Amino acid sequence: MINQYPLWKYLLIVLIIAVGVIYALPNLYGEDPAVQISPARGVQLDQSVQRKVLEVLEGSGITPERVEYGEQRMLLRFGDTEEQLKANDLVRDALGPGYTVALNLAPATPEWLHSLNALPMYLGLDLRGGVHFLMEVDMATALSQALERYVGDFRTTLREARLRYLAIEREGDQVAVKFRDARQRDAALKLLEGSTDYSDLQFSTRERDGAFYLQAVLRDTAQREIRRFALQQNITTLRNRVNELGVAEPIIQQQGQERIVVQLPGVQDTARAKEILGATATLEFRMVDERGDVQAAVAGRVPPGSRLYHERGGRPILLKKQIIITGDYITDASSGIEQQTGTPAVFITLDGKGARMMSNATRDNIGRSMAVVFIEIKSETRMVDGKPVKSKRKLEEVINVAVIRDQLGKRFQISGLDSTREARDLALLLRAGALAAPIEIVEERTIGPSLGQENIDKGMRSVVIGFVLVLAFMAFWYRGFGLMANLALTLNLVLIVALLSMLQATLTMPGIAGIVLTVGMAVDANVLIFERIREELRSGNSPQSSIDSGYAKAFSTIADANITTLIAALVLFGFGTGPIKGFAVTLSLGIVTSMFTAIVVTRAVANLVYGRQRRLAKLSI
Repeated sequence: MINQYPLWKYLLIVLIIAVGVIYALPNLYGEDPAVQISPARGVQLDQSVQRKVLEVLEGSGITPERVEYGEQRMLLRFGDTEEQLKANDLVRDALGPGYTVALNLAPATPEWLHSLNALPMYLGLDLRGGVHFLMEVDMATALSQALERYVGDFRTTLREARLRYLAIEREGDQVAVKFRDARQRDAALKLLEGSTDYSDLQFSTRERDGAFYLQAVLRDTAQREIRRFALQQNITTLRNRVNELGVAEPIIQQQGQERIVVQLPGVQDTARAKEILGATATLEFRMVDERGDVQAAVAGRVPPGSRLYHERGGRPILLKKQIIITGDYITDASSGIEQQTGTPAVFITLDGKGARMMSNATRDNIGRSMAVVFIEIKSETRMVDGKPVKSKRKLEEVINVAVIRDQLGKRFQISGLDSTREARDLALLLRAGALAAPIEIVEERTIGPSLGQENIDKGMRSVVIGFVLVLAFMAFWYRGFGLMANLALTLNLVLIVALLSMLQATLTMPGIAGIVLTVGMAVDANVLIFERIREELRSGNSPQSSIDSGYAKAFSTIADANITTLIAALVLFGFGTGPIKGFAVTLSLGIVTSMFTAIVVTRAVANLVYGRQRRLAKLSI
């Protein structure tokens, strides 16, 4: 028989539809308002902390609907956003700065679907909303860091010129160089003023307590440029970090002179997003002071040229003040496993200048120990007597001490990390780039759809009405074959939603426009096929041969229309940004699924209904 599929083809169609239905199902269950708790570096989320959280909530009459525990994570689900917001404030005050407490919208997907990795697709801010961060850049620290760099540059320049000085220190908003006599100071002034490297500085001299000082302050134009650069670099770095987090179609833009707005549509793990976005992390490589007395340094007698640090376990260690390189010279970082010990490690690649500096330092210190210092600056706001008080915490710890066996170059690795997750986070921060200045999250909220819930309801209602009218028309005009087209149209929508869910894509209003266009094209394909079948019947062909000829002759026309549309969608995806890409993605996926449902599925149904009838008199078309 010409209108019969082999068994394997029917089974394949059923399998594809079953998989599509399973992976589309999670979108029906919605989400729960939740509060997520994650520990900061060096802190454990143990059972005592979990009990404390539940006791605090019970004491205020708040009972979570469900409590979930994961790897160093605690998730509290609530029935409404009012309870969620109250619980968030209570838990944050109870746990203090050692834990990250963040609002979350957790999927209410059943466990059996979750075990199959069937997750709901993300919805954009214009449909469901998402997480909104308002961040403030610490411009005072940006200026302070710029002056700190000049301290080291002055030291190097004066040493190379063999000009003796007593001390170089940063005092407030200026750098002060102390000399023993006026002749050395004036020579240094002439040298520094004549250098193009210090054109952004304004120099002055003064005498105090028998010493001669040379002072340098940043010019106003240089301060404005540093502030502008800090804001732009932080925006770029945040974009890189959001890309690393895998958030689709984020909004990251400047607001005023010191603030940045970050909107993450459909983000699930807001605690990790908050932790990654807000952290200012970098590394410093320093030589270990192997001759100094550590116990004396702990007692307050630190040797000149050295500084006291602490390792992860709290053990004190003396390091040289001179920095070999900082994280600014790192161009790439990836996490992995150290082959010899099997412990987590970060593999680092330096730029050309950093590679030369590392090579020179390690060449002269083979056999000695070098330490890696991890530095993280966190800004936070605490309520004191009902008023917000801002504070900063600078965390410095030695994460690795190793003996230099060979001269290091452009690529090397650091180990001594607690877990693979810490290695991944550290590599992410270093790879995405250090923030030019610390940022503080001054406002955080989960926002609703920007178009308004009423507009969304009306839009969804219009889509449903239009879809029902199309189904009714197809059933009326093409009878039995119209019902086949309606089945294919419904399956087409299910498969599009399933693919978006499997890809964890973000659906926005432009994406819905792409789906609507796809629905029209899918119906158009069935119209072409059915009209071809009608033409064959009017020409006097038998019903069986009309079905076969109708599908065969309409295929080339349908393929031409879909391929040209797919080319246009690919061009939109390649050259478009943001919402345009969302439209292109759903359009492309819809073309693929509509070709399958409009041609393969309807033909399979027609074969099942009419294929076994040898003496078929007429068709319901």
